[in-house]
Amino acid sequence: MEELNFEDAMKKLEKITAELEKGDLSLDESVKKFEEGIKLSKECNKILEDSEKKINVLINIDGNITEENFLPEEG
Repeated sequence: MEELNFEDAMKKLEKITAELEKGDLSLDESVKKFEEGIKLSKECNKILEDSEKKINVLINIDGNITEENFLPEEG
């Protein structure tokens, strides 16, 4: 599978979902689409996990580097 960004992977996943929900595919085609959707879902999850790791904030306090997880503001 080619390297996709999150947005492109989600668009493809949404298209596959719509095709499967429509019900016009043969069983073989449905299984192939389902497999592709699972792969895309895993890729999206990996992208999100990698992004979450990047969001960790490093703070230098008295020469010691500590890591704090990014916490989004509520509201």
